[in-house]
Amino acid sequence: MLEYKKDYKAWLYLAIPLILLSIFTFFPLVKTILISLFSQFDNVHNTYGAFFDFEAYKAVLRDKIFLDALLNTLIIVFISVPASTVLALLIAVALNSIKPLQRIFQTIFFIPYVTNVLAIGMVFSIMFSFAHTQGLVPMGLINSIFGINRNWVGTGATRGSWMFVVLIYTIWNGLAFKILVFIGGLQNISKQYYDAAKIDSATPTKTLFRITVPLLSPIISYILITSFIGAFKSYEAVLAVAGETGGDGMRLDKERFTLVAYVYDKIKLAGLDGNYVSYYSRGAAAAVILFIIILIFTFVNLQISKRRVHY
Repeated sequence: MLEYKKDYKAWLYLAIPLILLSIFTFFPLVKTILISLFSQFDNVHNTYGAFFDFEAYKAVLRDKIFLDALLNTLIIVFISVPASTVLALLIAVALNSIKPLQRIFQTIFFIPYVTNVLAIGMVFSIMFSFAHTQGLVPMGLINSIFGINRNWVGTGATRGSWMFVVLIYTIWNGLAFKILVFIGGLQNISKQYYDAAKIDSATPTKTLFRITVPLLSPIISYILITSFIGAFKSYEAVLAVAGETGGDGMRLDKERFTLVAYVYDKIKLAGLDGNYVSYYSRGAAAAVILFIIILIFTFVNLQISKRRVHY
């Protein structure tokens, strides 16, 4: 009887989170999948139409804008995540080894995490600004310091230029949370391991790779999985750094779309495209494809973690 009461209370405590998850997560997910499978969904009247097919997926996979958005997303994911993780680990190790002003440095590195993403991105955009008319408009900070005249993020900038700025911003902005988590993990490692390494005259590099990294592997695995998921959903960073201000607010050129930007662009449109496929269905199909990609990479990371993580 006592066990039954405990189970009853546990389910009661879980009821509210489960209800909220059902309303705001599971229901939207199921409806998005349904919308993607009805190629003529009408978002104005919320009607699905008569065609249950994969035409929305075919239209998305044939769309050059979607393929460019996928490439942009993959570049951000596979460069920013490893780079920011490695840098965060090295900075955390350095911060953990110093005593004077340690708290102050931790606070400085944590500031980007509590600062508005769009605000910081706009600062980066101004720093890398480019004067189309020489002498009338001042150069950005980066061009002025290095004495160059390069169009980094303005209209007509190449993918290599604006992506370089987006990657710098994404890596820098992602350091704060990772450093904080790594420092917490480092402070839980017993000092006896490092004392034994000193007795064996181990170099700092060997100590890092033979002691620190293996003992932090569960945290590294968590950071990598969450970072990959976040990077696949990147949108605000690109919008703030490489976007332009128009009459309807900030907007992105289509060649600078990420997968999330592509979804947003389609679901705000009504009607059918030239192939009689609903724009909303195309946006839903792109969202489902993004969901599947994230699931695949998360599964791969989990499988690798089972072999590489030391608990």
